[in-house]
Amino acid sequence: MQILIIRHALAEDRETFARRDQDDDLRPLTKKGRTRMKRNAMGLTRLTNIDLVGHSPLVRAVQTAGIIGEAYPDARVMEVPELAPGRGPETVAHWLGFVSRDANLAMVGHEPDLGELVAWFCTGVAAPFMHLKKGAAVMLRCERPGGPGCAELEWAMTPRQLRLLASCP
Repeated sequence: MQILIIRHALAEDRETFARRDQDDDLRPLTKKGRTRMKRNAMGLTRLTNIDLVGHSPLVRAVQTAGIIGEAYPDARVMEVPELAPGRGPETVAHWLGFVSRDANLAMVGHEPDLGELVAWFCTGVAAPFMHLKKGAAVMLRCERPGGPGCAELEWAMTPRQLRLLASCP
């Protein structure tokens, strides 16, 4: 199983949004975030296929997953509550147990949770060894998905690298 882990795109400023007395879960992507993520997604299409896009229920992840889904029109896009902030890698692993092992899966979520998830899948310990920038992507390969230490890191790309890849002929 391939697992593509993607951090949501650039969203509105947290403090500015909070001054409007709105729940942070509702904080949307900025116009710049949407534009850049469309280019990031085009870069991703040069690297891998995606069958399923799971995303956190927070608006910025929903919007990011929608952009990914547009780039992969045959992929199913679904909300995965286990990808909400603070849920922990074990809950994501439990959800993976219900996903086909033949699937090329993308998961859209948040930091620091995604860094912990990558570390847990690769090393068995939820101590992040990398930080994903907004719009960045990490590819893992799991022979026996779902447990600590089950994955190998295949590649990691910054948002800028993905956009440059989209520009290649």
